Amino acid sequence: MSYILADIAKKIGAVVKGDGQCEISGIATLADARSGQIAFLANNKYSAQLASTKASAIIVTQSEADKCQSNALIMDTPYMGYALVAQLLDTTPKPANQIHASAVIADDVIIGKGVTIGANAVIEAGVNLADGVSIGAGSFIGIAAQIGANATIWSNVSIYHGVIIGEQSSVHANTVIGADGFGYANNKGSWVKIPQLGTVIIEDNVEIGASTTIDRGALGNTIIKSGVILDNQIQIAHNVIIGENTAIAACSVIAGSTEIGKNCVIAGLVGINGHIKIADGCVFTGMTMVTKAITSPGVYSSGMPCQPNKEWHKNNARVRKLESLTKRLSTLEKELATLKS
Repeated sequence: MSYILADIAKKIGAVVKGDGQCEISGIATLADARSGQIAFLANNKYSAQLASTKASAIIVTQSEADKCQSNALIMDTPYMGYALVAQLLDTTPKPANQIHASAVIADDVIIGKGVTIGANAVIEAGVNLADGVSIGAGSFIGIAAQIGANATIWSNVSIYHGVIIGEQSSVHANTVIGADGFGYANNKGSWVKIPQLGTVIIEDNVEIGASTTIDRGALGNTIIKSGVILDNQIQIAHNVIIGENTAIAACSVIAGSTEIGKNCVIAGLVGINGHIKIADGCVFTGMTMVTKAITSPGVYSSGMPCQPNKEWHKNNARVRKLESLTKRLSTLEKELATLKS
């Protein structure tokens, strides 16, 4: 697969500087690129590499274009240009290229045009697979699940009964959607299971990373709205709602019945308490613990950066004395107020 530079420029909205007939067949970093590949500069700390890179073309801003010794594609956002070129040159295969003979498919499954199903996949009764759906080897699609047009389900994914997945969505390997939420009542020390009677609704253009778990609703549904991107190994509990275009990084955990607004960014290892609401446009840095509702957009943090072990022990010892120090300070403030009066 290859494109001439002029065609790439049209597709990504860039302006060509140099030879528009230059042929591009790959993409790489400035340091690693070779002839026939295109690179990009999205961080100025790498601008010194513009003079030495062997790339046939570079995606840059206008202010950096004169530093290029090769052809260039000029645009305001080179990182976006990189994303679009990567899409053009993407060689990732589909999860399946046909309906494999070993797939187990119930008689009443609705199969749209161009559907492909990999080896040993199991599609249960009442499932609806829209046009262009691709299901990887070993995946399980439960009773009455619905998968929208051109959705991609990779290998060994488990989609439970009644789950709905929207168009153009992608679910990566070993993910589980629609498992029971963690619902139990305590009866004098023993746990009584509460059946989880809702489902999971994944809207359009959602990407879900590998080994992520999204639990079904207890009453009502767990809902992931359009444009959401979820990294690997995320836990989303029952009845969570995640707003449009929110991004969540790996190993974050969201407890039940929490509602997260749209256009939020949640970094890795963030923990969010249950039964709270998060406003639109919030950013949580890595290892933040969210225990209360957030009503205003902004950047929020609580994770502690690492430090040398000896310093940590000293600081931890001081933290243990905060209660007594607070009491002493309060006493001193009262004495000082008395003296002033």
